Amino acid sequence: MQVSFACTDHGLKAPRNGEHSKQNATSPNTASQARARFRTVALIARSLGSFTHRYHHNLKESTAKLTGMKYRNLGKSGLRVSCLGLGELKFKSGNFSCFCQVAEQLMTIAYESGVNLFDTAEVYSGGNTFLVLAETERGLNRKHIIEGLKGSLQRMQLEYVDVVFANRPDSNTPMEEIVRAMTHVINQGMAMYWGTSRWSAMEIMEAYSVARQFNLIPPVCEQAEYHFFQREKVETQLPELYHKIGVGVVSWSPLACGIITGKYENGVPESSRASMKPYQWLREKIMSEDGRKQQAKLKELAHISEKLGCTLPQLAIAWCLRNEGVSSVLLGSSNPSQLTENLGAIQVIPKMTAGIASEVDHILGNRPHSKRDYHH
Repeated sequence: MQVSFACTDHGLKAPRNGEHSKQNATSPNTASQARARFRTVALIARSLGSFTHRYHHNLKESTAKLTGMKYRNLGKSGLRVSCLGLGELKFKSGNFSCFCQVAEQLMTIAYESGVNLFDTAEVYSGGNTFLVLAETERGLNRKHIIEGLKGSLQRMQLEYVDVVFANRPDSNTPMEEIVRAMTHVINQGMAMYWGTSRWSAMEIMEAYSVARQFNLIPPVCEQAEYHFFQREKVETQLPELYHKIGVGVVSWSPLACGIITGKYENGVPESSRASMKPYQWLREKIMSEDGRKQQAKLKELAHISEKLGCTLPQLAIAWCLRNEGVSSVLLGSSNPSQLTENLGAIQVIPKMTAGIASEVDHILGNRPHSKRDYHH
């Protein structure tokens, strides 16, 4: 289960100075805990202190005109999110203090660019509300969902969450139990909406059917991988669900784990993520025959980005946003300059004409055929 935590400025209890740094200095697995800390109230609280005194009015009104940020409904729900969100923060090494500094920089840049989505987040017009994503590998039965959410709320000192994203269900838990548990946490005021993550279209439809049958609450969106080389699910399966039952898409990995940045054009640099042992699978993927073909296509796509006056990553992100069913694209970042560049994709969206999209399709040669295509 993935839980999105909502932290408001009036309900947030910030930790005492140095509290978290002391804990991390004496506990094991500092790197993993540092990543987890990004998903806790501590960092948000620190950032929130600098935000709330400077921005007293609607985030959309204060920034959209300056940055061009667009806001879309989360699926067909009434929840409004920025079309670009801040997703995974990628750090190779470093101490906790350094991590916090860079994370806060990234969050500040995102916020001041009009981003209100931090993994899954919302900033309401009536005040500032942040959501931070936390993950647990526990199952999706009623006990784990309710106990996990209650425990998380207690630890984070929060009153509620806005969105709960459930990982793909295991075969041991009936779909009715999952939907009833999600409906329960919403009815109890612990959550406002729920969504799915990496579910198949059939599983999402089953959840919706169960919700209709027993008068329960269905999911509003699906988290799915989507980029130049991963198109089938988002372009052929999920659009039908969007039009039929209102399930939107929060997509992730728009740059395919960095493959689309172009940095692997001449192999795997020593400083890249693919050079690290945990990412051996990525290195093998890049060095494979398919990987080399992808790099060749990226060289051609770079000509389109040059023509549009943008970078290849900006073209890739804007291309993802051309899909009407995509509510938001989550950006992974490791440094401020990278995030700033990727946020610049907002300026490329108006340039993503049907003609440009057709050129991209011609180069990629992997446009999936939807049912609508066959009707024509």
